[in-house]
Amino acid sequence: MNDYILPAVEVVQKELLLFASLCFIIGSIDDIIFDMMWIVHSAKRKFLIYSQYDRAVVEQLPSSDQDQPLAIFVPAWREAAVIGIMLRRCLVQWGQGNYRIYVGCYPNDDETIAAVADVAAGARNIRIIICDHDGPTSKADCLNRLWRALCEDEILESTSYKAIILQDAEDLVHPNALELFDYLIDRASLVQIPVIPRRASRSTWVAGHYGDEFAELHGKQMVLREALGVSIPAAGVGCAFSRSALGKLSARTQGKPFDASSLTEDYELGINLTEGDARGIFARLKDRHGQWVATQEFFPDNFEDAIRQKSRWMIGIALSGWDRLGWKACWRENWMRLRDRKASFAAIILALAYIAILLTGLLYVVGLTGLYQPGPVSGLLKTMLAFNALFLLWRLAIKGYFVFALYGLREALLSVPRTFVANMINILAAKRALVQYLQILSGAPARWEKTSHFHPDTANVKRLRATENIRRSQ
Repeated sequence: MNDYILPAVEVVQKELLLFASLCFIIGSIDDIIFDMMWIVHSAKRKFLIYSQYDRAVVEQLPSSDQDQPLAIFVPAWREAAVIGIMLRRCLVQWGQGNYRIYVGCYPNDDETIAAVADVAAGARNIRIIICDHDGPTSKADCLNRLWRALCEDEILESTSYKAIILQDAEDLVHPNALELFDYLIDRASLVQIPVIPRRASRSTWVAGHYGDEFAELHGKQMVLREALGVSIPAAGVGCAFSRSALGKLSARTQGKPFDASSLTEDYELGINLTEGDARGIFARLKDRHGQWVATQEFFPDNFEDAIRQKSRWMIGIALSGWDRLGWKACWRENWMRLRDRKASFAAIILALAYIAILLTGLLYVVGLTGLYQPGPVSGLLKTMLAFNALFLLWRLAIKGYFVFALYGLREALLSVPRTFVANMINILAAKRALVQYLQILSGAPARWEKTSHFHPDTANVKRLRATENIRRSQ
């Protein structure tokens, strides 16, 4: 039997190694070109701009010429554990500013309604909106209900909002975020600020890999996208949409600017609002204390939730994106869309590569027993494997640089072994995404799966409530 099975295993092993190596080389060349363009862009800014001018901080921004209120949309389904903390922090740091927080709740979610009502009592900046249907629906459906409420308020109050800002129920929003949005939204259809993942101490590996990915995504990729003048995808939090741009889209979509049939409505909305002549801004600015003006939030801390979330992203961006957004007559735009959409395919190649590695180990062990002696690896394959090893070191170094810049040396070192964890999550998410996408193609409706939010930093809740009570008594 060994005369047939083991030779067949060796053939499969070598073919998988060759195929995976070729795919990795193609993908790595794409990544290196992107990296080099970012390095050149950063060097130009450092030596030609910041050598002559000091970097601005958010406190130095002038006030906007247009004194219009800002609206913050917060969809909430079963968020009783976190929504109160988030709202109290916003009230404390923004006070009685020119803004209103619209919180979308569901009639069958009494706990969340009660948590929001407790904070909203006596606070003119918070308005509870009850959705038309029992939950859960989709995030886009809830956002459309908030949009309708805002439009009704504009008519009743004879006012016009400047921007709609999206936040999640567990977000830690920077105190100066509204100032930054208020200043920049006059110049763009979309303003996106960085998203900084935080993690509970118990989730070094699963939640930690989000930090690795977003450090590079919002430290390099979004920066270069803006520099190339292509569309800017919204992250779903920490993003502000121009009221006028959203209004024009609403007029074309029967009053529903957020597409409830999409699993990644925020990504698509950002692409649609900033393509062509429209402008999107990715704003990386620090405050006077050296902290990024960003949205911090807690990402899933276990494999199951991370796989569910990643599979939703892959369906909405990598798979359905081909159908829903298509391609444009611009090589820069198509290049960025291709990079967005290759995630699920990269995960499949990774799975094949891991299978090839396991077969290589198996054949090595069999060779030690003398039962079968594998043939030598070809010179071409050796060369390809050597190039892939160099590309892997480059990729780990680049990612480690961005993680170090954001989180420090310890997290940068951990990002190396976390790469394996991230690969496993992405492989399992790709499998799940492909199954669900095939179901969608066969006529099944897109199934929106909510991410479970948590907030381990509850130590400051009493302090926030005390500060809020002082505010109300004044």
